[in-house]
Amino acid sequence: MDVILLGTGSPIPDPRRAGPATLVRAGGATILFDCGRGVVMRLAGAGVLPQTLSAIVITHMHSDHICDLNDVITSHWVMSPIPQPLAIYGPPGTEALVKATLAMLSPDIGYRLAHHADLNEGPEVVVTELAPGDTTQIGACELAAYRTEHAPVRPTLGYRVTCGTAIAAVAGDTVPCAGLDALCKGAGVYVQTVVRDDLVRRVPSRRFQDILDYHSTVEQAGTTAQKAGVKILLLTHYVPPMQAGDEDSWRALAAAHFDGKIVLGDDLTKVSLPE
Repeated sequence: MDVILLGTGSPIPDPRRAGPATLVRAGGATILFDCGRGVVMRLAGAGVLPQTLSAIVITHMHSDHICDLNDVITSHWVMSPIPQPLAIYGPPGTEALVKATLAMLSPDIGYRLAHHADLNEGPEVVVTELAPGDTTQIGACELAAYRTEHAPVRPTLGYRVTCGTAIAAVAGDTVPCAGLDALCKGAGVYVQTVVRDDLVRRVPSRRFQDILDYHSTVEQAGTTAQKAGVKILLLTHYVPPMQAGDEDSWRALAAAHFDGKIVLGDDLTKVSLPE
């Protein structure tokens, strides 16, 4: 199992970091979690063509996690040599999101149908909305949904991918909670979006400091990883943007609470687990 951080950024524009997106490849399945800005470019950087995706999985509806969903849908459609459905999973509201995205794309879809004789219909997107406790099979992988806490954003889900003995917990945006603990228990790798509260508090902006209400800090991610007994803590979605050469200070905050392996870095950082 390979877990790749396609985008390690946040809503704050960073020329070195695409928006939130994580790729899990295992058992012949290629699963994309969230579709932040620049995700198709980062898929290309990971050697993955959009039409080879097995599924897209959405954690929640914040704009930075879904803003390039339209690009993935369009690229998957026009790059597929034969018509093939695109599976999208997510919390309640995902079907309405996809419907609105396709409506936004309708002029482009019409232009392409008029231009390309081999395109007989628009994108075929199959949406499955999940609730905490639901499971589904994607290739040889089992995908299980867990409740997370990112209020006032509701609902939000984290996902556990199991393939053989390999387990990846992809948490999305959340504060520590019982659902997160269950999601991460015994995982080989735990992917967590994080903020540095010490740095955020230095910015004299109430709106910016509000983000502390509903994101895990680096220290909290370490505590969750230790409690759950995970092997590797993989950090992403750095707020404020992690600067080059500052990795050790971020890692030290998590290491004070977690004695396992801590991985953080730039876009396309990869962690591999045996299946």
